[in-house]
Amino acid sequence: MIISRLSRGFGLLGLASALSGVLAQNANTSTTTSSHTTILILGGGMTGVVAARTLHERGVDDFIILDARTELGGRMIPTPFGVPGRQVVVEVGPNWVQGTQQGNGTANPIWELALKHNLTTAFNDMYGSVTTYDDSGYNNYTDVFNDAVNNFAQATVVAGQQLQDGAVDLSLRLAYGLMGISPKTPQEDASDYYQIDFSPSQTSWLASSWNNNFTYDPESGGFSDVNQMCIDQRGYRYIAQAEAAEFLQPQQVVYNQTVNLIEYNEDGVTVHTTGGMSITADHVLCTFSVGVLQNSDVVFQPPFPDWKIEAINSIEMATYTKIFLQFNETFWFPTEMGLYAAKQRGKYPVWQSLDYIGFFPGSGIIFVTVTGDWSLYVEQLTLDQVQSEVMGVLRAMYPNITVPEPIDIHMPTWHSNPLYRGSYSNWGPSYVPAQSENLKATLNNRLWFAGEATSVKYFGFLQGAYFEGQSAGYALAACIQGKGSCELPHTTIPKNTQPYQGFLTSPLSTASP
Repeated sequence: MIISRLSRGFGLLGLASALSGVLAQNANTSTTTSSHTTILILGGGMTGVVAARTLHERGVDDFIILDARTELGGRMIPTPFGVPGRQVVVEVGPNWVQGTQQGNGTANPIWELALKHNLTTAFNDMYGSVTTYDDSGYNNYTDVFNDAVNNFAQATVVAGQQLQDGAVDLSLRLAYGLMGISPKTPQEDASDYYQIDFSPSQTSWLASSWNNNFTYDPESGGFSDVNQMCIDQRGYRYIAQAEAAEFLQPQQVVYNQTVNLIEYNEDGVTVHTTGGMSITADHVLCTFSVGVLQNSDVVFQPPFPDWKIEAINSIEMATYTKIFLQFNETFWFPTEMGLYAAKQRGKYPVWQSLDYIGFFPGSGIIFVTVTGDWSLYVEQLTLDQVQSEVMGVLRAMYPNITVPEPIDIHMPTWHSNPLYRGSYSNWGPSYVPAQSENLKATLNNRLWFAGEATSVKYFGFLQGAYFEGQSAGYALAACIQGKGSCELPHTTIPKNTQPYQGFLTSPLSTASP
């Protein structure tokens, strides 16, 4: 099924016109300037835009969005790719509406924005349209792949009982071991990777289960099991930009200013940028990725308290890297997806053809996805070295034909980019609810935090960013209007439900002779 809609309302020209004034004003700012606002929103991604919209809806319009880029959209980054005459816009960041709506059930708000703004998407059959390979070339192990899909589904069922029983969390791989599942061949390992490493946020057994169910399982409160891939040539971020254009005024957004220092106290917050700008605010909403907070690219004065540092560094910032290749002719699998089983886990395993009916037929584009440590590894290589390794895999997949060199290649560097420091957050088995609350908790009732990482249900997903922006907007409006608290509380020392101290101080038992 392909969903294709003509644009109506705010077209790209109208959107550009609505925000062009402030873009031109701030894109080349080099002199020292200062200003004051009631609320300063740091970051113009989905969280920042929805927070601003919610403030506007609540009658609070004294706010500014400050963004380091020249357009709204955050980690939604479309990129023209391909040689002249064969270029298409591809998404190097978020690419899918993950979970849409089943019947008259609950709709994913990202899906609602896609429908509202006529985003062109196509159904992506990630599990039913897969061709499998290994080092010998084509090898049909779809039965192994289907077993892996069923294993993950079973793991979510068992995790639900673990959650009800208050049992301890484990990594998903350890949970598989408890269920008697242990990959022993490269084919089993690659199929296992597709479930655990390729899909977002699959580290914690319990959290990965509820994260999956709240998105894909309507019976568990989710939206649907459908993935709609954005193929809109305006880019996925258009839904955020078009939404912002309905309420955002030119004076309410400042582009091309990278934050390097945030000073906060009980009286307010001052934000400084590398471009020499200083903005004071009664309240600041920080929507930086948790990866940025984990690094020293932005300095906070005073330094964060220990409980905030622990919360920030206890959640993982995962990296998900797509490597795009364009060829003169298509020689690969006729399905949407390809899975390669190497002897080394994570070595260029998941392939997707964009030269496919309903996507970009005739484009000659295919991309391969790597995650985790392999993403960090490829960022240390030159693009020529990456191309050499990727082509080595393609030639192993097709040993009986002459595989040509690509005519174009593109790879983003999410981990090393100081604006992101990774792709999305990932809840590990040792990350506890109190730490999640501390990640969101305010400092001095002035500095607020929100983003997909602060979402318990939808961490790692774009809908998580949406809901957290909405929640922050509600809370900030209530604070400003005297209708609610300006504090999101924290726990000074998150504790285990069953502390170790009693075990460590009890006498050591001795074996009977």
